[in-house]
Amino acid sequence: MYTFKAVIFDLDGVITKTAILHQEAWKKTFDDYLRSKAEGEGFSFKEFTQEDYLTYVDGKPRYNGVKSFLESRGITLEWGSPSDDENKETICGLGNRKNKIFCELLRIRKPEVYLSTVEFIKELKKKGIRIGVASSSKNCKYILEAADILSLFETRVDGVVSAELNLKGKPEGDIFVQAAYNLESLPKDAVVVEDAASGVEAGRNGGFGLVVGIARHNNEEELFSHYADVVVNDLSQLDIKHLEDWFLRRPPYMFNVWSDDSYLKGWFHKYQREEGIKVNPHYVKCAEKLIFRKKNLVFFLDYDGTLTPIVEKPELAVLDKDMRRVLEELASAYRVSVVSGRLRNDVENLVGIKNIFYAGSHGFDIEGPSFSMIHPEAKEKIPMISHIVKVIKERLNSIEGVIIEDKKFSVAVHYRLVKSEEDIYAIRNCVYGVLGSDTSFRIMEGKKVFEILPAIQWNKGKAVRWIMQALGISWGDATVIYIGDDTTDEDAFRTIRGRGVGILVSEKDKVSCADFRVSSPVEVKRLFRVALDHIRK
Repeated sequence: MYTFKAVIFDLDGVITKTAILHQEAWKKTFDDYLRSKAEGEGFSFKEFTQEDYLTYVDGKPRYNGVKSFLESRGITLEWGSPSDDENKETICGLGNRKNKIFCELLRIRKPEVYLSTVEFIKELKKKGIRIGVASSSKNCKYILEAADILSLFETRVDGVVSAELNLKGKPEGDIFVQAAYNLESLPKDAVVVEDAASGVEAGRNGGFGLVVGIARHNNEEELFSHYADVVVNDLSQLDIKHLEDWFLRRPPYMFNVWSDDSYLKGWFHKYQREEGIKVNPHYVKCAEKLIFRKKNLVFFLDYDGTLTPIVEKPELAVLDKDMRRVLEELASAYRVSVVSGRLRNDVENLVGIKNIFYAGSHGFDIEGPSFSMIHPEAKEKIPMISHIVKVIKERLNSIEGVIIEDKKFSVAVHYRLVKSEEDIYAIRNCVYGVLGSDTSFRIMEGKKVFEILPAIQWNKGKAVRWIMQALGISWGDATVIYIGDDTTDEDAFRTIRGRGVGILVSEKDKVSCADFRVSSPVEVKRLFRVALDHIRK
């Protein structure tokens, strides 16, 4: 039994060697079009290159690739319609022309496969790991059938499925997330394997537990810059133990690393013991105290267990005066957001600092000085949540110590004060039983709490990205620091990994997607003071 449950592979360049056919088809399409522009409009002809392919087209949905490349050459076309004739001068027309050329090439040359990938897939399947393919290509099924490997995959989410389900294309993670769900897995328990920059970024945006990049084009640096965790030249360099080791990683104690980073570097050197396996250098760079020396820091902070200690009852979690004062100083110097599982109004009143950003109910409800957002799908679930709260209260009213918290968009059932193991077992049965076969909700287990939430693609990591986009903050222009202590914070740790710094608050050493660990809210306060000291210098 392994910690991770599924591996989802991209198609072109990962499973099959059709990437070269795609590149040829794109080159003929764009070169013919650019030449016609040069002849008819005095446009300066510059051929389509491999660099253009990797930068603007590779891994993206077909029409998005057309738009992206043309914009790089200063050309704007109408989008058109997917039904456009291949000779029509629209984005869809050019995309259809490319697809016709690609299909002609495919008929002439049967698709080859990467044997190392096929062998890796077969080995994973023997170990009980579920396998899927996710691709932007609308020809995915045809290519897999032509290569006689369609049966290797339990699910296929391709360009056709994406259109049917209205999924966003790469670099959004929708197709990978859908594939994970189809395999009865969550992204946190799954691996994405990609060869394109947009694809590895999609894996990161989807919150996957591990994102593996394959540098087929000597593009290792590009894959790392789009947040791949690990890069190899070929899947023959990886085995199932490498994947499992990654999922079992425990973040080092931050203050020890600051004084001696040999532990962290030692872990990565050990992981990279096999020739050709490389870990994103961002993780080692994060070990330096220099992360707090930048002026443009952005803090995202959980509340319970991070800014205050965990207490027996939620209403007792109150900021101490010193923490409030330090937090106010931090908010005056940097961008600060509090991202909590509590109701937004609740956490906003508890923190009591104006002009910062609050995301409540795990990010379903966001409010700031210049914007606000309530997730529309979560809003639709409020009446059902109220009903679930009523049913749970009726069923558990005889159990002493149980606390049922109506959080508007979710319901939390706390059992910290419940002493009987038999009662805890009854609480678990009630929480899981109340949903029955209803798949529109999911259950999350945290610190002495069961929580029922809407089963939608939204979490604290998504909330972090939403706030950053609303504020116009890019990963490259700021150092994003997320600090949290519980299960829901792992979604944020996975989202910012490779492009920010995740800090787990835990007294005990444990498995986490965070980069580092501190032991308590007292040490969180110490981190704040370090950041404030640097800005004063």
